[in-house]
Amino acid sequence: MGVLAPASIVQYQELIPGLNVLKQEWGLKIVEGTTLKSQHHQFSASDQQRQQDLQAMLDNPEIKAIIAARGGYGCSRIIDQIDFTTFLKQPKWIVGFSDLTALHSHIQQLGVASIHGPMVKSMMLDGAEEARGKLKSMLFGKAIHYRAPADPLNRTGHAQGILAGGNLCLLSHLVGSSSDLDMSGKILFIEDVNEYLYNLDRMMLQLKRAGKLANLAGLIVGQFTDMKDNEDPAFGQNFSQIIAGHVAPYHYPVAHQFPAGHVAHNLPLCMGAPAHLEVTASHTLLTYTPTAALSL
Repeated sequence: MGVLAPASIVQYQELIPGLNVLKQEWGLKIVEGTTLKSQHHQFSASDQQRQQDLQAMLDNPEIKAIIAARGGYGCSRIIDQIDFTTFLKQPKWIVGFSDLTALHSHIQQLGVASIHGPMVKSMMLDGAEEARGKLKSMLFGKAIHYRAPADPLNRTGHAQGILAGGNLCLLSHLVGSSSDLDMSGKILFIEDVNEYLYNLDRMMLQLKRAGKLANLAGLIVGQFTDMKDNEDPAFGQNFSQIIAGHVAPYHYPVAHQFPAGHVAHNLPLCMGAPAHLEVTASHTLLTYTPTAALSL
């Protein structure tokens, strides 16, 4: 497995616990990227160096999966310089969340699934045990079933479709770019962190005006962590109410408060894989079987 930092700078010492899990508990051979121990301003390395680090791992036939050390900001700056020719001939898992949404979205439109899930820096957080275990299961090709509690704002129903999405900020920025996904017929997952409520409203409005919300098969609303409000006057709605309002005109099932996002309990999701979503008055159920060809 390759480990690299394709976006923001990371402190190598913070990665050691997670690296030990990958090596000692999971029995994986780790190839460390040069970006784990370098820095270029706020980035782990220059755009060219980060692109070269990722390109080398994509092209290396001995590396069966790539996991990001952390997110931050930077994947969008290098995505157009990546050559996916070799990767498409021999796909491999790419794992991460937050800024990695740009990479997930880009390769999904190329027909390859990837994993929105824990990164090396967050693998050993308190409360991450289940997410870490599910990530291992997913990497090794096991079927995944998630059951989450009901939420008052949920809209019941069943949906079948390809799972897509990730960080809401990144998804809104990708609209109109070469990494933009057609969301029609898909089950969309969204999450975010540390945003003002008015900006969340703006991002949802961007997706809505771009036609991204009208023809979904279903919507999964993950964790919106550390959201902020104006002191005076306040926005007037919390994040769940904002999202519910924007999808109110549509009729697909909606599951709120799903345990994935910028939290320790960040259940991995297989983006680009067929999934079934069931939202009832008592629970949310998400099931799918990852592509066997991509298992380690």
